[in-house]
Amino acid sequence: MSEILSRHGFIFQKKYGQNFLRDVKIPRRIASECTEYGFETKEGEKIPALVLEIGPGAGILTKELSERFQKVLAVEIDENLKDVLSETLADCGNVKVVFGDIMKTDLETLLEAERIDKNGEKLPVSVCANLPYYITTPIIMKLVETYGKFDFITVMVQKEMASRLCAKEKSAEYGSITASLNLYGSVKRLFTVPAGCFFPKPKVDSAVIRISMHNPPKYTKEQVEKAGKVIKAAFSVRRKTLVNALSSALGCDKEELKIIIKETLGVPENVRGEELSTEQFVKLSEKLLP
Repeated sequence: MSEILSRHGFIFQKKYGQNFLRDVKIPRRIASECTEYGFETKEGEKIPALVLEIGPGAGILTKELSERFQKVLAVEIDENLKDVLSETLADCGNVKVVFGDIMKTDLETLLEAERIDKNGEKLPVSVCANLPYYITTPIIMKLVETYGKFDFITVMVQKEMASRLCAKEKSAEYGSITASLNLYGSVKRLFTVPAGCFFPKPKVDSAVIRISMHNPPKYTKEQVEKAGKVIKAAFSVRRKTLVNALSSALGCDKEELKIIIKETLGVPENVRGEELSTEQFVKLSEKLLP
């Protein structure tokens, strides 16, 4: 892979957080574990699904996905990779590469057009990607918030971030992103990827997580919006009690908050936001934001 990059004069750009996998065993495992589709396929057949890959880089993961799924749609921000991907994906007829910024991409329009198979049927859609560290949270939240038809979202992120995304309430890693993500699906840590598996070598290890989206949705759109506001307010100031945080962020009366929290959740009035589950935030938001 490094020989191909060198031959095409490719230069890594820090602004895109580019770290490419060098060992095919890692992308092979990611592609194998990125979904839990129960389709029974015969030898040589591919899983009837569309997989969205964000940042294919040199295409090492893309090739593995193309061998397993009927269609792969890759969105790459760096146009300097056009020639590289043309070579590495030359034999992958089921892969389409689109150059653009995923944060500015209209996912609804793009995916609805690409998910149609040769018989005119809609394929299920999932995500599989090695995400840049610097923009992990915005990408994940865009995926879950703007396109509600994903089945699985499997991403490789910084190891510390993986711990946060998979954290349980009452743990040190649990925070706003954890509680918010659980509104849309359940998160599972799959495996760790050492820094030495990449080039250039990053300073920290990575980990692969899989989000199994609630299908059908566990909460209504209104519940998600209300709970999201309360979660954001609850974690707006760390180490504050839930009463103080909500009072400060939402302008609620503290004494009324104490009563609502105790009656709705059955927890002490001095509880902190990091002690509440996502389900408790949903219940609380329905009382606070009727």
